[in-house]
Amino acid sequence: MTGRTGRMPEPREVKLAERYAHRGYHDKPHIPENSMAAFRRAVEHGFPAEFDVHMIADGSLVVFHDESLERQTGVSGEIEDYDIVNLSRLRLEGTDEQIPTLDEVLNLYEHTGLPLLIELKVARGNYRILTEAVCRRLDSYTGEYTVESFDPRALMVLRRIRPEIRRGQLAQDFIKNREGLPFHQAVLLTNLAFNKIVQPDFIAYRFSDRMVPALRRAARKEGIPEAMWTIKTPEDYRTAVREGCVPIFEQFDPDNM
Repeated sequence: MTGRTGRMPEPREVKLAERYAHRGYHDKPHIPENSMAAFRRAVEHGFPAEFDVHMIADGSLVVFHDESLERQTGVSGEIEDYDIVNLSRLRLEGTDEQIPTLDEVLNLYEHTGLPLLIELKVARGNYRILTEAVCRRLDSYTGEYTVESFDPRALMVLRRIRPEIRRGQLAQDFIKNREGLPFHQAVLLTNLAFNKIVQPDFIAYRFSDRMVPALRRAARKEGIPEAMWTIKTPEDYRTAVREGCVPIFEQFDPDNM
């Protein structure tokens, strides 16, 4: 690892964990995803965790997956419109669990020796300020972590301001599942068109889309390591491992398959 202004040798070692518990080791309906209960359970089982970070209206960094609050809290609206005081009044999936802050999750994991996989959830074009804010917080974090995002712009900012941080390009077959994207964006993101600029240390692709030609070319010709999400069955877990990929799993114990 070099300093922020030093030149980064290529290629460099990619330090991914053997596996990651997706949004913590949740157990619905009792333990919601991306809750402190899910992260404590992951730590108890010795699992590294993957989770998502949003920036909300007052600049706070919180751990939550969707832009919409409705699926997990039953409240209409988008998380970016809330400040931390109002957000703290909400509860996750009918439990007593609140939406955690990034600080809470980092403080839990910092001295465990368990790596984290941190996804930047870009919304409303905030890729720059989100990336910068997360990096400032991670500057004082002493644990092991890696950063990923679906948005190549966030990873470009990350590469520029913190080239020493390992970065991963999240992707899926957006041509098959558009998720509201314009067709040209779906094509570009599906085919990893920004890899030459982002220079990702790894690619995290949807498991069911893993045979997309662009991913197979990147893995075969460029030797870019792969992570696979979301692994929901022991059979898929074994397949991911057999194919040399890092599984991002949920709701089963890979040590008791």
